[in-house]
Amino acid sequence: MEDHPLALRFIIVVGKGGVGKSAVSAALALSLARRGRRSLIAMCNAKERLSYLLETPPIGPQITPIAEGIDAVNMEPGAALEEYGLMILKVRALYKMVFENRFVSAFLRGTPGIEAWSMLGKAQFHAFETLPDGRPRYDTVIVDAPATGHGLDLLRVPRVILDVVPPGPLRRDAERAWQLFSDPSRAGVLLVTIPEEMPTNETLELDQAVRGELGLPVCGVAANMVLPRIFEPGDGALLERVAECAGAGSPLEALAETGLRRVAREELQAASLERLYSKIDARRFELPMIFSHDVRRAEVEVMSRALD
Repeated sequence: MEDHPLALRFIIVVGKGGVGKSAVSAALALSLARRGRRSLIAMCNAKERLSYLLETPPIGPQITPIAEGIDAVNMEPGAALEEYGLMILKVRALYKMVFENRFVSAFLRGTPGIEAWSMLGKAQFHAFETLPDGRPRYDTVIVDAPATGHGLDLLRVPRVILDVVPPGPLRRDAERAWQLFSDPSRAGVLLVTIPEEMPTNETLELDQAVRGELGLPVCGVAANMVLPRIFEPGDGALLERVAECAGAGSPLEALAETGLRRVAREELQAASLERLYSKIDARRFELPMIFSHDVRRAEVEVMSRALD
C-alpha cells in the first residue's frame, strides 16, 4: 500500500465530475496546514470554486496565498506555458528568443498535449522549487485535475512527450516529472468518488487505467458524501410491515416509506463501498455527507478531519 497522501510531495486528485474533487483538494491542504506543512493547490484551467469553498478572494493564473500555509493558482494554458518557459530558461530575454520564435512556436503548437503539459509541468516545477535558504517552497503540491477523461489525458502527457519530443529541456523536464509521478514514496493519484453505482464503476476503470496503462501509484480512494448508517440489517422488512399495517395515507405510513428509501440508499452505499474496497488496494478515506445547503470553509474543515 502506498504512503499516506499527507506524507507525499505531489498529489493528483482525480475523479468523475461532481464528486467533490475541489473540496477534497481543499480539505487536503487544510490537513497539511494543521501539520505545519505548506501546500500549493494547482487547478487546471478550472471553473474556479476553491475561493468560494475556503471563503477567499477569487484565484487566478498567478500563485496567491489564500490561507496560512496554503497557496493556490488556477493555471491557464497560455499563461502557464509562458511561466513554465521562464522557469526552464530563467531569463525573459532568452524565453522570448526561444518560445516566441515563429518556428519554435509552430513546433510547440504541433506537440501533442503541450497545453496540458504547460500546466502539469508548471505544477511539478513547484514540487522541486526551493527557497533561497535551500528549503522546499512547498512541502506538497496538490493538482486538482480535470474530470476523469481529461484527467487521464493530463496524466498521459509526460509519456507522450517522452515518445515524440527530441532530446532537450522539454524532454528532460518530462523525464524528471515522470520519475516523480511514478515514485510512490513521493507522489500518488488520489481517486475521489461517491458511493453510488455509476461513480463507483468509473472509479474502478480509472484505477485500472492509472495503475495498469500508466503504471502510476494510487495513494488512496476517497469516498465522499458518505451517509451515516442509521438502520441495521432486517430493518427494511420491519418498515415494510409497519407501512402495510399503518393504513394508506397515514403519517406512520409516510414515515415508514421514508425509512425504506433511506434503507435502500444505505444498502446501495454499502455495496458500492464493498466493491471499491475489494478491488482497489489503497488507503481508504470516507468523507461524511455534509447536511448543509452550502459547503464553505467550516464544512471543508469537517472533511479535512476525516482525511486525518
